[in-house]
Amino acid sequence: MNDRFKAYLISRDGERQRGEFVSLGTDDLMPGDVTIAVTHSTVNYKDGLAVTGRSPVVRHFPMIPGIDLAGDVIGSESDSFRLGERVLINGCGLGETHYGGYAERARVEHEWLVKIPDVFSAAEAMAIGTAGYTAMLAVLALEDAGVRPSSSPVLVTGASGGVGSIAVALLAKLGYRVTASTGRPEEETYLRKLGAGEIIHRSELSGEPKPLTKERWAGAVDSVGSRTLANVLASTKYGGAVAACGLAQGMDLPASVAPFILRGVSLLGINSVYTRTERRRQAWERLARDLERGKLQMMTKSIRLEDVPHAGEEILAGRVRGRLVVEIA
Repeated sequence: MNDRFKAYLISRDGERQRGEFVSLGTDDLMPGDVTIAVTHSTVNYKDGLAVTGRSPVVRHFPMIPGIDLAGDVIGSESDSFRLGERVLINGCGLGETHYGGYAERARVEHEWLVKIPDVFSAAEAMAIGTAGYTAMLAVLALEDAGVRPSSSPVLVTGASGGVGSIAVALLAKLGYRVTASTGRPEEETYLRKLGAGEIIHRSELSGEPKPLTKERWAGAVDSVGSRTLANVLASTKYGGAVAACGLAQGMDLPASVAPFILRGVSLLGINSVYTRTERRRQAWERLARDLERGKLQMMTKSIRLEDVPHAGEEILAGRVRGRLVVEIA
């Protein structure tokens, strides 16, 4: 049966990208061994780039964007997932090379799927989404590098965004003293409620970098990149570590080798898209344990599928606080 469903489809004609809401059939879905009735998705910074066409995130046209999805299994040729199970996907090429989450149906490979932890609803799983999952991967990387609560403080840049908000909440719950960097001073109350003990303006870190500056942080989660990341590295304590997971300021890194060879600082790259399955499951198990649902609710806003194009513009303009959940069903 070729069931019909609603989707947001983007296409490209030369240099011009166009997005529209369309009706598709299940026969139009891409290959996979598990079919999902999608109930929720989310809007990440990367989704904003894809929806607006500001960056070549999408590598196959036409494309249904949305790098996250959550829903219920309605068809399975895999022994790993049964009908009715609640599942989610973060990354794995969704919205880039494979039809993504901004549709009522998806067909995917079972290797991409993670069962939604019992403590979370599908909406909460998408309130976390790639942003929160990435934040957890960054926290795990800092722990693996030996950054402990006793060696605080730790810094979170872009703190009022999706990755930053969840990173602040996670690190505070784990006992770290958290410094939050933001360009939006009006969000100080919000960040303190998430657990930040100190708030600094992003201008402290966005200037011309020096090879080394005063040691300030034992570790950091950076979602900004460019000069900010260079300044964070220059001010990280001896033996500290910085988890880099974003490029809101730019892809360049105008840094020197000084932090690495004179202070033994580690730069930890976080790639959430193609993380191995075992690490994905570990991250979601830790999110279920370490992320306070009350704080998650505080940072979350729900929107309709029809609102996604506008939300993409808003998130790139830096006008989105926390997380956006897209109600698909």
